[in-house]
Amino acid sequence: MEWIKVLHLLCVLGWMTGIFAVPRALIYWKREYAKLGEFGPTGDLTIRLYRFSLGLGVIAILSGLYLFWWWGFPTWAWAKLGLVTALAVHYGWTGRLVLRARRGEFDESDFYLRVFNEISVLAVIVVLFLVVFKPF
Repeated sequence: MEWIKVLHLLCVLGWMTGIFAVPRALIYWKREYAKLGEFGPTGDLTIRLYRFSLGLGVIAILSGLYLFWWWGFPTWAWAKLGLVTALAVHYGWTGRLVLRARRGEFDESDFYLRVFNEISVLAVIVVLFLVVFKPF
């Protein structure tokens, strides 16, 4: 059982790296594209980071669901599951932005991408609060 917690935490850390880094990387990719007028190394790095953290996110969610079941579906975990679902939707939207950027479509402003990024940070803070304090 403890090894599943370790696996879950490692994969969550990797997924969070992608959740936090990819929207920021899109800002730099947008600037690089404007300067070069073509797909450059920042775009390649952004795509690789998204793909890698996507796999870790899937493992994190599956292992988290197993732990959720193992603990008997506590109330705090339902709230966490709702936030993780919102983070997964956020990450899916990020993937849409990456696909559009790959085609050279950068419609979002730097400000939008920064705010988009910070929304995920706030959700993760609440998840951490739920996991550590288990308030209900």
